[in-house]
Amino acid sequence: MKSLMSLWSLLAEESASMCSTSATLDINTVERRIEHEGLSFLTITLPELGKATQKWLDQGQAGIDTSFKLQRGGRLPRFLGGFFNRVFDRKSGRLLDEPCVASIIALRQLTLVFGKIELPCSDARALAALLQFIECEQDVRLSDSKLTQFDMGEFTRLSGMLFGSVFTAMDRDVYYHRIVPKHGPGSTADGLTGNGKYRQAVWTSRLESVLPAGENLLPSWSYYDQLDGVDFLEPGSEVPAKVTLVPKTLKSPRVIAMEPTCMQYMQQALKRSFHEYYERDRLLRSFIGFDDQTPNQELARQGSIDNRTATLDLSDASDRVSNQLVRAMFAQWPHLFEAVDACRSRRAVLPHDNGVIRLAKYASMGSALCFPVEAMVFTTLILLGIQKSLNRPLTRRDLQRLVGSVRVYGDDLIVPVEHVPTVIRTLEHFGARVGTDKSFWTGKFRESCGREYFNGHDVSITRVRQAFPTSRHDVKEVESIVSLRNQLFLSGYWRTCRWLDSKIRGILKHFPDVKPTSSLLGRVSFLDYQVEKMHPSLHSPLVRGYVAEAKAPRDPLGGPGALLKCLLKLDTDAWLRDSIPWHPSDSGRTVSDRSVHTLPREISEGSEQHLERYGRPKSSTLKLRWRSPF
Repeated sequence: MKSLMSLWSLLAEESASMCSTSATLDINTVERRIEHEGLSFLTITLPELGKATQKWLDQGQAGIDTSFKLQRGGRLPRFLGGFFNRVFDRKSGRLLDEPCVASIIALRQLTLVFGKIELPCSDARALAALLQFIECEQDVRLSDSKLTQFDMGEFTRLSGMLFGSVFTAMDRDVYYHRIVPKHGPGSTADGLTGNGKYRQAVWTSRLESVLPAGENLLPSWSYYDQLDGVDFLEPGSEVPAKVTLVPKTLKSPRVIAMEPTCMQYMQQALKRSFHEYYERDRLLRSFIGFDDQTPNQELARQGSIDNRTATLDLSDASDRVSNQLVRAMFAQWPHLFEAVDACRSRRAVLPHDNGVIRLAKYASMGSALCFPVEAMVFTTLILLGIQKSLNRPLTRRDLQRLVGSVRVYGDDLIVPVEHVPTVIRTLEHFGARVGTDKSFWTGKFRESCGREYFNGHDVSITRVRQAFPTSRHDVKEVESIVSLRNQLFLSGYWRTCRWLDSKIRGILKHFPDVKPTSSLLGRVSFLDYQVEKMHPSLHSPLVRGYVAEAKAPRDPLGGPGALLKCLLKLDTDAWLRDSIPWHPSDSGRTVSDRSVHTLPREISEGSEQHLERYGRPKSSTLKLRWRSPF
């Protein structure tokens, strides 16, 4: 805690220097409150003030925060008063006509810097998060009961207008068994890990009716006898998803649900099919993002200038997507509908022997389909809200006009300002919950996908993500502090970086000057990079430094499972749709039939070690290596 306090003090002093004010009294206040309140003051109380300040910027008026004393005769907190007085009027609390942007950044930096540090929370807070998960289920059921037939009809019409062509193509793929499954390296509800997933011997009767085991578990039909060892589970006997809590912040953990292996396997197949057709649809790419946050960030920046677009944030987004809505969205495509439903876990087992519950949500975080399905639902609901605001049905031409003012990336939403009230009412009528403390549309402040803007100025900050390391063996913490140091350097906190340099050099013997693109853990500098010698054959500069290395655990795989994995690793799309003309008679092919034409290219790239080692590494180490400084 002492190191975190020292870091905050240095940031406060340097921020005060940038803003021509003093932070001496603020530092004394923080030291005194940490002594009485502990780490929670930095990680919970200060971030609450930071969130309130963002809302004041949006509303143009400072409110009252009871956690801090007010300035005499004014409405602003005495704490950080030197910065607040450069942004808000001291007596009235109103936003100044020309607030100091540097002070806005300083206020956000000093209040929010520890808000996202990954620390285990107390048992009481963990229990509260679990109870919130259960309450979400009750809220979803209540919202479902309030939806009318007209509501569902309008939702279905708009979702069909948006995704009809994509769903039609996916429905055809499911019908002709052209989707390709995939295993990931993560944990599953039934405990299979790494290469053991390729020896899975459990399937469900729901999956078998639409996504047969023979075409997804076998490398070829010559291994048909392997199906004798597969246990086909009826709905009542299926393995439930496994709810688990993972560290997020000191305030609350993150609640996720690990899926059974067979479910995750086929969820990945449908996800891959969706992304393939989504990439071909220009309109959908304009509305929804999956791997590029830049469009959302740019719309947020532009909205902070012209006030045309608002940024909305949803609370517990994935846990509030109703399965009834998802069923209505896919209802017109019977084969796809059955596949999406078969891949969904209907029950979840709670931690600490708290029982099994039946799920009303479509899926929690942990399902491969959670992110794309929630994006589709939220996009539809936004457009439904705009339709209600206009008081007329939206047409395809209307959708084209909304490009550039509607955008969805997970639970970060961009919507036109004039339609915000009806969009919020529509989202909440269908079960979503808008986080008003992180949604902005009134003033000049906007936030989306990790970037914040005030009147076109980037006021984003650097956050501490991990506790400080105590030795070189704390690999994740070492990487985090190096990243923190480099981000603060690029933000202009150079004196603070000198202190961080001394902390890092106490752990790392070699800490060279490098470019941001270097693979080494090093110091980013505006000066040139460091060179210690030249590569003997490439004649390129090299420098010695530390690199984080991790080995996947040993998990040998042989037999049919190994063949299946090799075939699944192949890029089958080129063969399915480009290299060889597709015909309906191709349906019923096994994995090997769908992949064999690209086998030589993949094997030549040398990927045989994945049959010896696979899965997420249990640990990583720092190794001293010669690497390029850029």
